[in-house]
Amino acid sequence: MDTTVTPNEVQERTKFCKHCGTKIAEAAVICPHCGCQVEEMKKAEQPSIVINNANTNTNTNTNMNGMGYMARMKNKWVAFCLCFFLGMLGAHKFYEGRAGMGILYLFTGGLFGIGWLVDCIVLLCKPNPYYVR
Repeated sequence: MDTTVTPNEVQERTKFCKHCGTKIAEAAVICPHCGCQVEEMKKAEQPSIVINNANTNTNTNTNMNGMGYMARMKNKWVAFCLCFFLGMLGAHKFYEGRAGMGILYLFTGGLFGIGWLVDCIVLLCKPNPYYVR
């Protein structure tokens, strides 16, 4: 099989650069001699996307605070004042409904003062109102 290329075939497969006039391949987009763009880049065809969303879920939770069922709303500032003034006795824990932790704070002096200090800082960082389970 003969694979030689005739000069006419080479001439048909080439074109001239618009910027420098050099002979370049017909399929070239950028001239190898001057580096300028000769033709527009071919844009890839975007695939068509079909979204069939048949979501019919409804929220049946009557408590819309995001904490689930039976979450109780508490005021940040009430809890902070209780913690600051009576935190060593666990008053803020009793306010939140955590009697076990309140008793622990009561007998250990707010976890020896460390728990009281941490709770003061944590309460200041909470949103108002906040929710407790």
